[in-house]
Amino acid sequence: MNVGPNVDLSALVKAYDIRGVVPDQLDEELARLFGAAFVETTGADAVVTGHDMRPSSPALARAFARGAAGQGADVIEIGLCSTDELYFASGTLGRAGAMFTASHNPARYNGIKMCRAGAAPVGQDTGLRRIRALVESWAAGEPLPEPRSAPGSVTRRDLLGDYAAHLLSLVDVGAVRPLRIVVDAGNGMSGLTVPAVFRDVPVEIVPLYFELDGTFPHHEANPLDPANIVDLQRAVRETEADLGLAFDGDADRCFVVDERGEAVAPSAITALIATRLLADHPGSTVLHNLITSRTVPDVIRQHGGTPVRTRVGHSFIKAEMTRTGAVFGGEHSAHYYFRDFWNADTGMLAALHVIAALGTQPEAMSQLVRRYQRYAASGEINSTVADQRTAITAVRELFTARPGVTADDLDGLTVTTADWWFNLRPSNTEPLLRLNVEATDTQTLNRVRDEVLAVVRR
Repeated sequence: MNVGPNVDLSALVKAYDIRGVVPDQLDEELARLFGAAFVETTGADAVVTGHDMRPSSPALARAFARGAAGQGADVIEIGLCSTDELYFASGTLGRAGAMFTASHNPARYNGIKMCRAGAAPVGQDTGLRRIRALVESWAAGEPLPEPRSAPGSVTRRDLLGDYAAHLLSLVDVGAVRPLRIVVDAGNGMSGLTVPAVFRDVPVEIVPLYFELDGTFPHHEANPLDPANIVDLQRAVRETEADLGLAFDGDADRCFVVDERGEAVAPSAITALIATRLLADHPGSTVLHNLITSRTVPDVIRQHGGTPVRTRVGHSFIKAEMTRTGAVFGGEHSAHYYFRDFWNADTGMLAALHVIAALGTQPEAMSQLVRRYQRYAASGEINSTVADQRTAITAVRELFTARPGVTADDLDGLTVTTADWWFNLRPSNTEPLLRLNVEATDTQTLNRVRDEVLAVVRR
């Protein structure tokens, strides 16, 4: 990483985290400065750090700890962990936190997800913009401020057992019938956390790629890409399993495959978990981002809850969880947020809810989720577009000139009619336009999808 008078971190600091190529965009010296800026911005006197299994993660996390301690904060390092274990540590210890991970990105990437005490998010509007400005100024040669106190301590602590016990206290899995479950860890952090959590769950686990390896030798740890769940689907069919689970690299997202090896849409899982939590918390608010299926708000209302539509992104949703007091929130990308988990996202807790729902009734997984799959959906379609704003404007003009069409700008462009809707939005982390379409039938879906893509890709 070359620094100088005109340091620009715009490619590294995203909307709600830090992510880039190591060492070209992120190195140990920058990580140290981010640690110092984090303490300076949040005023934290106590910080907890964790990291994933990427080769660069331990050194970056140690450098961040040195920077935070240099500004007077006492640091607890919990070492190898999933992102939701870091959130657990932040919540249960009442400390600000930093997780070193690039989630599902390829091995050459790394990054930092930061939170205040109680797992409260740090995004552009809640501290990340100032953190970036401080790091840019210090990297360009301005001196760091004098610490508010003497340098802090750096100590180690293992919280994996406490994390597992907390999750199991939130979901009753004691009455689950015998199930065989294939789990694809993708060489990511669920290879560490699944054995700890499922040790006391009465199911048989068939493991795939549990060896921690940040070079991802088998496939990318990104289950949102259908190519990365092919091995899981095959294993479910070959072992005649009841269920398949796939986690991303930092194990904060969980994807589900039914007993036929068919992927279950995250919107269906959102509706399933919402139903369970509304039974325990009648009348509660449940959040869903604007790309989840129309089924989700339908189901929430049918079970007496109040649906609230949000932007995409964990920092936005966590803020809305706090504002609304929502019991649960779900995203199309398989992030699931729980009030009982400090409003943070945890793929492992979502997995336990799915297991409890499946294992306490006689139906197969495909039958259980059928009631939550009511519309035809495109999934996310990405297009590389040089002028994203012009493309979105052209799509808006084409569709809003038609009768019965409404549009809003909550997050990108959402166009809605009685029979279909689509959302077109720029990626927060990549030079892409992302399209999601849903309709009452496949023919309508294909027509709307093709119309939008013809404008976007011309």
